[in-house]
Amino acid sequence: MAEDAGNKILLNGREEIELVQAAQRRLASSLDHSHPVSIALIDNRAESQDGQAILRLPPQVLRMFADMLDALAQGKTVSIVPKELDLTTQEAAIFLNVSRPHLVKLLERGEIAFHKVGSHRRITLDEAMRYKDERYRASQAALQALADQAQELDMGY
Repeated sequence: MAEDAGNKILLNGREEIELVQAAQRRLASSLDHSHPVSIALIDNRAESQDGQAILRLPPQVLRMFADMLDALAQGKTVSIVPKELDLTTQEAAIFLNVSRPHLVKLLERGEIAFHKVGSHRRITLDEAMRYKDERYRASQAALQALADQAQELDMGY
């Protein structure tokens, strides 16, 4: 059975991975984002077909579910947390893969928005994700500029 540590999900064993892969493929094939899709949940322990429940879900929820199944099928750990979750400076530094003192400098320069709870700084997960995405795009652009320059100089790249 899948391991559930808090709100983190990690699959155990090849059989669970194959089940998730099949579910992800089936779900992805039915997504066209124009209408809600119904999912039937059948309790295998029920003695009759009356153990069936129908869930109607909006397309964006199904997309998130398909993405989660895809990640699980790849052996990744999945966590579901609200984007509004407040992070401490230490948690945000770990998430951004920077030191806490460097994060504090970013906060003081206004590069990352924060609010205070008493005397403590808090950063929303949404804001930390925004900054991380911004840095990723900037690094990708810099790498592309270097690759373009290497091609212009005929460096064999």
